[in-house]
Amino acid sequence: MGLTQEQLANAVSLGRPALNKVENGVQRLSALQLARIADELGLRVEWFLEEAPAAIVSHRNVQDPGAASPVIDVVVERIAREVEFVLEEDRQFDLRSVEPVSRPDSTAEVEAMARRARTLLGLDEREPVREIADLVAEQGLLVFALPLGAESADAASVLLERGGIALVNGDLQVGRRRLAVAHEFAHYLLADEYTVDWRLAETLDANSWEARLDRFARALLLPEAGMTALWRDAADHDGLRTAAVRTASEYRVDMSTLARRLLDLGLVDHGAAHQIRGVRTTRADIVELNLVVTDELSPPSLPRAYERAVLRLYREETVSPARAVDLLLDTWDEASLPPLPRLPEDAIWSFVG
Repeated sequence: MGLTQEQLANAVSLGRPALNKVENGVQRLSALQLARIADELGLRVEWFLEEAPAAIVSHRNVQDPGAASPVIDVVVERIAREVEFVLEEDRQFDLRSVEPVSRPDSTAEVEAMARRARTLLGLDEREPVREIADLVAEQGLLVFALPLGAESADAASVLLERGGIALVNGDLQVGRRRLAVAHEFAHYLLADEYTVDWRLAETLDANSWEARLDRFARALLLPEAGMTALWRDAADHDGLRTAAVRTASEYRVDMSTLARRLLDLGLVDHGAAHQIRGVRTTRADIVELNLVVTDELSPPSLPRAYERAVLRLYREETVSPARAVDLLLDTWDEASLPPLPRLPEDAIWSFVG
């Protein structure tokens, strides 16, 4: 959390030597002291008492001792814990798991994997991927989009005992958020336990592993048959810039992703790709070309199935209003929760023996 021992000790009314002994397992804490530390660090008390999901632990164990955890590590662990709690408590809420696929060893295998993934999502060889978070949720991958800051990673994913979760940095532009989901879906299909992607599509080395997954993400969002036909038609009639605006809008990708995909398929040269990267869709484009503007995964964005499960637990009074808000990652407040019906007076006997 970026605090020194002295800062934390002063905040929770402990001496620094005492806190040092606590960290080294020499001195015990009272429940009140532990609660103060948890409150100061913005964590629930059980974070100190219950083991994290196995994938998180295995990831943490490969880090340098004492290395600061990135923001995304902290948030994704919280989400994994909360999802597992809801899965355990709400029998109506369940996640499916898909059979892991083999790692692609070539560009052709990456493209084939993307085609199989589109079929899995119920898409044909031409149509755009609409509401990608909803589609991958049907395959067991829950997508959360939260503001993490410009300096944080683009995305991370965790494979749970059933299904998985993906956390996307909500501070990315919408096209990049969708690309990040597609990239994390690849990790999910490959059954990668825990992965953090700091910056997507930064490398041009087509032989690197992350570059292959970047290509998978582009192929998932920009299917060869559909986008090639649209691109050629628009380029012939409207010119390079308008073709880029039309294609990027139809498939809901950013210009950088479009340019890379056009290069993948040999539809443009590097000079044209450079021009496309510099294109910006204007308000006039939206009006004159009758474009549909969307803001998918606008932060904060939680999976609808997960929100419904939390509300069921709240309505059943399995969790308190404060705990429901906590499970909803503080994206709701207690005033947003539905009112609960008053219990009849004789309901007291359900609680008192």
